[in-house]
Amino acid sequence: MSGHSKWSTIKRQKALTDAKKGAVFTKLANAITVAAKSGADPSMNFSLRLVLDQARAANMPQTNVQRAIDRGSGKLGGAVIEEVTYEGYGPGGIAVMVECATDNKNRTYPDVRLAFSKNGGNMAEPGAVAFQFDRKGVIRAGFAGEADDAMLTAIDAGAEDAELEDSELQIYTAAKELAVVRDALGSAGFTIKEAELQFVPKNTIEITDPEVARKATNLMDALDDLDDVVNTYSNFEIKE
Repeated sequence: MSGHSKWSTIKRQKALTDAKKGAVFTKLANAITVAAKSGADPSMNFSLRLVLDQARAANMPQTNVQRAIDRGSGKLGGAVIEEVTYEGYGPGGIAVMVECATDNKNRTYPDVRLAFSKNGGNMAEPGAVAFQFDRKGVIRAGFAGEADDAMLTAIDAGAEDAELEDSELQIYTAAKELAVVRDALGSAGFTIKEAELQFVPKNTIEITDPEVARKATNLMDALDDLDDVVNTYSNFEIKE
């Protein structure tokens, strides 16, 4: 929507500082470890391939990447990393989904709960929030030529929807079709900048009060700053 920014856009536009890179690598390592549990070969494991693309984009050292793969495939032993998703509500009634990768849920859950409670939110029971989101493949891609033509090409490649955002296309696919559509777009000349499974809100809540907007953003930042949190999703958009 013109003149508005969704949380997904706000989060992507936040510049990564050098001080935060260590935390970024920790999150990526956990995500790689979880993905590698289904196979250490990215050519046969699309989930791993997606996370490795993110690691390359973040300039994560190859030694860190390989260590995470080895840990996930069982070569290194140690504590088991598992995926867990938490749900909650924030300021203004916004819905929040929090994806984590952790070796200790007894540590992660209290950390997430504290971030909610300190920033005007509260956690919810499993399923209480998730119904407000769809699990989708989301591809961010650069393109040449006219935006309308690029959108039609994306639809022809199997995408469910596409929208123009900051001179790039945000392309949505069925979860099971993400790999197929991504590869088809690459073959069609698109520049794939990001491709991952996300929780996409079915409807959005517009925040017009600056104080509520500040509180909502602070909550999401507090969650994102937790080492065990891999990704956060919400259904709010802020009027610019």
